[in-house]
Amino acid sequence: MATSYNTFRENRYHERQPSIPFANTSRRKPRRWPLALRFYKGAIHGRIMLPVVLHALFACIIVFIDQQLDGHLGLPASIIPSLSIVVGLMLVFRNQTSYNRFWDGRNHLTVIITSVRNLTRMFLSCSYTTTLTPAPFIARGADLMDTERTIRVMVAILYAVKFHLRADWGACIMPGTQSNSSPNNASFDQDYSDLLPPGLISLDSQGLGLPLQLTFFVEQYIKRGHDKGWFHAPQASQMQVQLNNLVDAYGRMETIRLTPIPVAHLIHQKQVLSLFGMVLPFAMVDEMGWWAVPIVTLVIFTLYGIEGIGSQLEDPFGYDRNDIKMDAIVEDIRSEVMVLVDEWRRVGERERNEAGAESPLKGGEMFVGHSDPKLPNVKIVSFS
Repeated sequence: MATSYNTFRENRYHERQPSIPFANTSRRKPRRWPLALRFYKGAIHGRIMLPVVLHALFACIIVFIDQQLDGHLGLPASIIPSLSIVVGLMLVFRNQTSYNRFWDGRNHLTVIITSVRNLTRMFLSCSYTTTLTPAPFIARGADLMDTERTIRVMVAILYAVKFHLRADWGACIMPGTQSNSSPNNASFDQDYSDLLPPGLISLDSQGLGLPLQLTFFVEQYIKRGHDKGWFHAPQASQMQVQLNNLVDAYGRMETIRLTPIPVAHLIHQKQVLSLFGMVLPFAMVDEMGWWAVPIVTLVIFTLYGIEGIGSQLEDPFGYDRNDIKMDAIVEDIRSEVMVLVDEWRRVGERERNEAGAESPLKGGEMFVGHSDPKLPNVKIVSFS
């Protein structure tokens, strides 16, 4: 039994399966190497290699000249603590500011995702006939298509926000042209063009971002649903609040993207780091000799590494490995919403088959009354 359990653990370690709800976002396999031995894939070494090598060469030159002059280049080692305090304070401010931008960007993306989830739940649960009017409205095929189209537009907003923050203007459709599903069209983007309304015209060239443009379709759908009696006034108001939260989070992410760290601070920080690295060999050469070279290299590697991490986190919406995993997050939310739409379709088809095509939809319960053989067996654990 013990052998079987150990074999299971080994296989699980090397063949870790991603979780279903976060198949793209979750890490697919465990780390085979300790982080201390990693020099690529997320490491900052490539970005700081040049200044580290230059400072190491400068330290070699200082040590060599000092030995030729019989130790007349050395400076008092007491100057290092005072300079270290200044450099440390600057790096702390830099990294804290950059990580706040990273964390705020991720939180604002969560707000957008939450709004899409809430609106999807409300639209799928409430877009059917109601008895609030004397003549109940019957949800026909065109209205069902309208609901599904609006939900697809909300998923497209996630893609549009992602491309917008990466300055991939018109990533799906060329400015001033209509969307086209033809694969021969150069403006066709396989990522999310099938989610956009047919005939959509991009106005990026006139200064209107696609994310804001798509929110009008959602707002108009809420108005149509209220007029048809699907949503009562307080409910429609709550939907508009969710849409407003989405636009607000999108604007805050724009602020992060378009407001970099002031260039004066960046210039001064680079100059202070360079000067500190140039002073270190003079303060160490008398006591350490050639050992000053590896010590200076280690110190410079540490300081420039911290500064490099801050510069990478400053814009968290890009393609770097340490940026927010926007591609994976958006794909996971798309899969989640499409599963909801498929289940909503199944319930509608079941009702039409049972009651007839001309009967009003009653909004049957979702997620009951069927089993999908494609789904894995999931063990339900009770914490009671």
